[in-house]
Amino acid sequence: MLATSRPEPDGRAIRIVAVDDHSLLRDALCRLIEAESDLTIVADTESSEGLAELIERTRAQVVLLDVEIPGSHAPTVVGELTRRFPGLHVLMLSMHGDAQLVQELLAQGARGYLHKSVPRESLLSAIRNSVARDPQVTIALPSSGMPDTGFATSAQTLSPREREVLTLAAEALSNRQIATRLSITEGTVKRHLRNIFEKLGAVSRIDAVNKAIDARLIRRAMTSRPEVTEMENPRAHRKTPPKD
Repeated sequence: MLATSRPEPDGRAIRIVAVDDHSLLRDALCRLIEAESDLTIVADTESSEGLAELIERTRAQVVLLDVEIPGSHAPTVVGELTRRFPGLHVLMLSMHGDAQLVQELLAQGARGYLHKSVPRESLLSAIRNSVARDPQVTIALPSSGMPDTGFATSAQTLSPREREVLTLAAEALSNRQIATRLSITEGTVKRHLRNIFEKLGAVSRIDAVNKAIDARLIRRAMTSRPEVTEMENPRAHRKTPPKD
């Protein structure tokens, strides 16, 4: 493994390891990131060999990992890293928009999947969002990059709280029950659902649940999927009657 360590960075900067077997692309990526005062490359390498040790030594917070690393199965690598380093945020970079691969990577704990043609701002935003207090999963692909599998064709994000809300909605809980379970207000639940609808391009609760399950953003509930009524739709104006 050819790995390059960097000088000790500012302690406040987000610590990043870049992994790409194309040295020119890797160097360009490192220069782009180093131009940001709140981001720093602590190491870069051409393969996944010895990557875990490199992450441990540099105390990296984010790994930018090329999906097409020779000799490596990306979902396996991601799964091993996220199990060993629960606080690590892995963002995948690729030239392809394979929907099944994206789903496998997210299921293994990847925090994002970005096509290498996305704007610079999308990459930087994904890095910052991944380590935010309310971290987000980011998918950024060209508009023609994926078939209709429940993913938005532009950057799509669901925060952990939105996933919690949608997971409980998949268990057929009412807005009031979700609010009680999460110790938030019913209005906050409705706001989260509106945001989820917009991000997933969903028109109802069940549509949002189905799309999120298909995209492996949430797990399938053990109970049957909820039936949606107008009152359960956060866009509806009527109030949901109490369920005692």
